[in-house]
Amino acid sequence: MRMLSALFLSATLVLPLTAPAFAETTPLPMITVTGEGVIEAVPDVATLTIGVTTQGVTAAEALASNTAALNAVLARLTAAGIAPRDLQTSNLSLNPNWTGYDSAAPTISGYVASNMLTVRVRALDSIGAVLDAAVADGANTLNGLTFGLADPTPALNEARKEAVADARAKAELLAAAAGVELGRILSISEAYANTAPMPMFKAEASAGAVPVVGGELGLTAAVTVLYEIAQ
Repeated sequence: MRMLSALFLSATLVLPLTAPAFAETTPLPMITVTGEGVIEAVPDVATLTIGVTTQGVTAAEALASNTAALNAVLARLTAAGIAPRDLQTSNLSLNPNWTGYDSAAPTISGYVASNMLTVRVRALDSIGAVLDAAVADGANTLNGLTFGLADPTPALNEARKEAVADARAKAELLAAAAGVELGRILSISEAYANTAPMPMFKAEASAGAVPVVGGELGLTAAVTVLYEIAQ
């Protein structure tokens, strides 16, 4: 009997201590919105991907021809004002040129060498001259031209501010429609922030013989904001 009384007393002491762990908490009433901000900016830098592709009877001949042509292109780009830090080899390849695939024994009829350069152009009004100079000395491949900002941070920060304001406006609209009042902000998280070309052509880069239009860039940011509903 003494042992049973001790066990019963122990249980009565433990239960009140563990009971709160099973209590349910009432979730806060909230409004969750996503706001977006877009800032338009004129690009101040362009990136070209150009290169030289050559053929030769032997691998050495194809590579030597390619090297000579690319050295001439590099010299012309330097003369056009492109700094060494704005030139980078992006791809280098040497491959056999196979013929007779429909036969039992395909053969190598020569070799193809390719060397691609990524060129950053900081003076947009010189893009045409840069292209002309590269092509004049042997560049025969153009794989792309993109525009951007040397420092997109200030514009992206403005887009972030617009995104927060947009989120606030949406939250106020939803609260008014629901007949409640907005409370404090519980959390803010950034969904994304990036730069993308937009189809707005307000700025042109004078490009000499090659017409190039810079247009505008759209810098977009989005945030997700959780508001407490005021009680």
